[in-house]
Amino acid sequence: MPDTLLTATDEDLMLRYSAGDLPSFRELYRRHSQGLYRFVAWRAPRRAWVDEIVQDAWASLHAARTGYQPQAAFRTYLYQIARNRLIDLLRQREGQEQGEAGELADEGASPPQSLEQKQRHALLHAAIAALPVEQKEALVLQQFSGMSILEIAVVTGAEAETVKSRLRYAMQKLRAGLDSAAGAGGQA
Repeated sequence: MPDTLLTATDEDLMLRYSAGDLPSFRELYRRHSQGLYRFVAWRAPRRAWVDEIVQDAWASLHAARTGYQPQAAFRTYLYQIARNRLIDLLRQREGQEQGEAGELADEGASPPQSLEQKQRHALLHAAIAALPVEQKEALVLQQFSGMSILEIAVVTGAEAETVKSRLRYAMQKLRAGLDSAAGAGGQA
């Protein structure tokens, strides 16, 4: 049975899980937990929300398992659940100040390398955070979750051409922001 879990599609695993097969859920979790966490971490304005949203997404998936119908890719289904939970949380806690998201340094790096790495991560994170919400969401789904344009369209409820435009503008703004930050850093 372990071989069939590894070769089964996500949708097949979810259907098995909806029938009560716990090993199928474990395989889904193994496949998607890190990607889902990264997606939520980039979208959530507060670091403290990430674990809550991810946990709620998996709990919601569990609660909805018996009614699951594979109409879209499982990953888009899961990410939609997390996205909707984030939107709900934002509405509930509207007006609270946004928290800072720190980056972890590479433990094997020397102190100067570690500092430089932290600075690069901070610049990239700041540039991504400065993007409009729709552009940031599309960029994160594509670059950090590996979703196609069509998958992003399903998750966000936007047309594929709109997603393409959001990605194009996001990349333009990122390049401009990073170029200006690099230029400002060299003019000390």
